[in-house]
Amino acid sequence: MLANYYKTAVRNLARSRFYAFINIFGLSVGIAFTLLIAAYCWSESRVNHQLRNAGRQYILTSEWKNPAMGYPVATLGQLARALKENYPTLVANYYRFDGITVVASYGDKHFREGLQVGDSTLLAMYGFSLLQGDARTALNNPFCAAITDEKAIKFFGTTDAVGKNLTIDNFAGQKQDFRITAVLKKPARNSVTQLVSTFENGIFVPASNLGYFGRNMDWANVSIANYVELQPEVHPESLQGPIERLVRMNCSPQIAANLHVRVEPLTSFYLSAFGGSVQKMLYTLSFIAVFILSMAIINFINLSVSRSTARMREIGIRKVLGGLRRQLRVQFLTESILVALASTVIALILYMVLAPFLAGILGSKIPALSAMPAAGWLVIVLFALVTGWLAGLYPAVLLSSLSSVEALKGRAGAVRENLRLRKTLVGLQFGAAVVVFTGALIVSWQIDLFFSDRLGYNKEYILSSQLPRDWSTQGVQRMETIRAVFAGMSNVKDAALSYEIPNGMNGGNINAYREGGDSTRPVVAQSLVTDAHYASTYQIPLAAGVFFHAAGESGDNDSTRLVLNETAVKALGWNTPVEAVGQRMRLVGFTGKVFTISGVVKDFHFDAMGAPIQPEVFGPVSLMRTYRYFSFKLNPGNIPASISALQRQWARLMPGAPFEYRFMDENLQAVYYTELRLREAASMATGVAFVIVLLGVVGLVANSVRRRTKEIAIRKVIGASAPGIVRLFIRDYLPVLLVAGVVASPFAYWIMHRWLDNYATRITITVWPFVLAIGCLAGVMVLLIAVQTIRAALANPVKALRSE
Repeated sequence: MLANYYKTAVRNLARSRFYAFINIFGLSVGIAFTLLIAAYCWSESRVNHQLRNAGRQYILTSEWKNPAMGYPVATLGQLARALKENYPTLVANYYRFDGITVVASYGDKHFREGLQVGDSTLLAMYGFSLLQGDARTALNNPFCAAITDEKAIKFFGTTDAVGKNLTIDNFAGQKQDFRITAVLKKPARNSVTQLVSTFENGIFVPASNLGYFGRNMDWANVSIANYVELQPEVHPESLQGPIERLVRMNCSPQIAANLHVRVEPLTSFYLSAFGGSVQKMLYTLSFIAVFILSMAIINFINLSVSRSTARMREIGIRKVLGGLRRQLRVQFLTESILVALASTVIALILYMVLAPFLAGILGSKIPALSAMPAAGWLVIVLFALVTGWLAGLYPAVLLSSLSSVEALKGRAGAVRENLRLRKTLVGLQFGAAVVVFTGALIVSWQIDLFFSDRLGYNKEYILSSQLPRDWSTQGVQRMETIRAVFAGMSNVKDAALSYEIPNGMNGGNINAYREGGDSTRPVVAQSLVTDAHYASTYQIPLAAGVFFHAAGESGDNDSTRLVLNETAVKALGWNTPVEAVGQRMRLVGFTGKVFTISGVVKDFHFDAMGAPIQPEVFGPVSLMRTYRYFSFKLNPGNIPASISALQRQWARLMPGAPFEYRFMDENLQAVYYTELRLREAASMATGVAFVIVLLGVVGLVANSVRRRTKEIAIRKVIGASAPGIVRLFIRDYLPVLLVAGVVASPFAYWIMHRWLDNYATRITITVWPFVLAIGCLAGVMVLLIAVQTIRAALANPVKALRSE
C-alpha cells in the first residue's frame, strides 16, 4: 500500500515538474541556510569544550570597583598557584601566563610572534595533541619552548623541530636561544592559547624565563591570566571563600578593597567574554535563520495549498472509483512529506557545497555533516516530517471531504479555496522578508559608520608597524632618532612613536586628579603613551594648546607635560579646553611629580564605537619609556613605492627586525571583526530571502494565471487591454505586500533599535530602510507578475475559450 502511495506521489510530482521544482528548491535553500547557521552557532558554542576535563576548567577574572586598577580577563599573578598549594582538595591543577609580543628568529627568518610565558602545566592540563615531545616535562627547564606545528613549519620548514634553537628578543634588546622541546598540533580555537580572539599565541615558554622578559607573577601584578582545574565534584562557589582569604592575606589594602575575583567556566567563557559580543552575534544570526526558515516553510505550505485545488477532478474520480477519504488524506500527506524529505536531502547537498563559502564569510570553520550529533540528525528528520505534514494538512483534510459531484465539476462548493488563508501566508512571508531586508540595511549602515569620518581622526594613508623593544633610556632615544629619519623621507608626510594606535587596545588606565584636589577620588582615564607627533600624524584636531610642545621647540620639557581629551577636561572639572591649558595635575603612581597640561585634543574614537568616549591622558614616551609602534602618514600617490621605500629604510636602520605593517582600515576591521561577520551573514540572508520570495511569487502567479486563463480570455473578448490584465493580477498581491510591510516595520524597528543600543555612537533609524525594503520587494514582485501575465494577456482568447 505504501509503495502505491509513493508511486502515485512521484507521478504527480513528475506531471507538475515546474511547481515541484519551485517547491523543493525554495524549501531546500531555506533549510540549507538554517542548517549552516545552526552548525556555525553550535560550533561557536562548543569552543573550549574540546579541552581535557573541560567541565572542570575555569578562568579567574576580575571585577574592579576602580576600573583603572586592572583588566577584567586577568587577575593576581600568584592567585591560581596559591589556590592549588593551599587548597589541593579543591584545585587539581592551575595554569597562568603573561602574553607578550616578541621578535623570534631562526637564521635569516625574523617574525613578530605572540608568546605566552606561563606555567609548565599547560600541555598536560589541557591535553593538547603533541607531535613531538613529552607534555609532562617539555616546559620544565629554563630557556626551552613548545611551538605549534604551524610555527615549526614557518621557522624550520618542518614539524621535526625538537632540539633546534629559536632566538627570541627581550624588551632590553637582548637575544637568547630557546631550545624547542615540544611541537603541538595547532589547537582548535580556545580561550587558553587565544584568550583574545584577535591575538593567537603559537610559542610557549616556561615561567622560569619571566626575568629574561622583565616580567613577574607577583601578588601586585594584576595583569596575569589565571586558570584552575577543580577537583571532581567541587563547585566553583567553593573557591570564593579561599580566594577572599588569600587576597586579604597577600594583597595591599587598596587591591583587597577594590577587587572581586570571579570563577567562570571555560565552557561558556568564549561566549560571555568581552561584553558577550559573540553571544549577541549568535542570537542575531539565529533570529535571522528563524525568519529565513519561516519564509521557506510558509512558501512551501502556500504553494502546496494553491496547487491542491487544481486536483479536485482527480479527487472526484478517485471517489467514484471507490477511494476512501482516509486514503485520499494519506495520499496528500505522502506527497507533501515526500517533497519535504527531498528538499531536506538537497539542502544537505547544498550544505556541503556552501559550507566553505560561509566559513570564509564568518571567519570560522563550519562543522562537517559527519560531526553533527545524533540529536541534530533527529531534529532534521522530524523537521522534514512535520513540515510535510503541515503543508499537506489543508488539502488532506478539506479537499478530501468534497463530494464526488462537486469534485468532478471542479468547484469546491461549500469548501471554497481559502483565499484569506493564502493571502495571510503571503503576507507573513512578505513581512518576514521586510524584517530581514531592513535589518541587513541598518546593520550595513551602522558598520559603514565605524569606518566613516566620524572617527575623530583621519585614517587615510596611515600604516603602523610594531617595533623591536628596547625600553631603556638609550633604546627610547634611538627610536626617537629613527622616527626623525623616517619623517624626513619624501614619501612620508609624518611619523609618530607610540605605545598605542587607535585600535581599542590601550596599555592600561591611570588615575588622575587636579593639583590640590582629592587624591582619593581621582578620575579614571585611559593612558596613551605617545610622542609629540601623534596628533599631527593622525590629524587629531586640537581644541586648545599644543600637543606637548609647539613646532620648532625642542621638546626637552615634554616629560613634565600631559595632553587631555575634551572628556577628561570635563571629568576633571574644567569648563572649557582653554581653561584647562596651563593647569597643573597629578597622576597616581608618579609620587612627587606635578604635570602641566600643554594641550587638549578634541574627542575621538580610540575604542570601538560600542563604548562611549573615555577620558584620555596622553603621556610622553620620554617619560613612560615604553613604545610599540611607528605610525606613518604617507603622502598620496604611489603607495606601493612608498611602502617599498619604507621597507628598505627599515632594513637599514633596524636589521633583523621584521617590517610587518597594517593600514588603519585593517586595524579597524580587527576591532569590528564580529560586526563585519554579522554584516556578511546578513547580506547572505538577504540574498536567500530574495530567492525564496522570488520563487514564491513565481509559483503563486503562475498557478493563478493557469487557473484564470479563461477569465483572461473573456476579459479580452469584452475589451480588456493587456496592461489592464497585468494590473488586475498586481492588485491581487501589491496590497498584501504593502500591508505586510507596514505591519512588519514597527517590529523590525524594535529589533534593530535594541541592536543599536549596544553602540554608544550609532545611526538614527529613519524611514528610508523600510521604504527601500518595501520598495525593492514591490518592484521585484511587480516585475515578476508582469513577466508571467503578459504572455497570457497577449495570447489569442479563442484558444482559451475553445473548450467551452
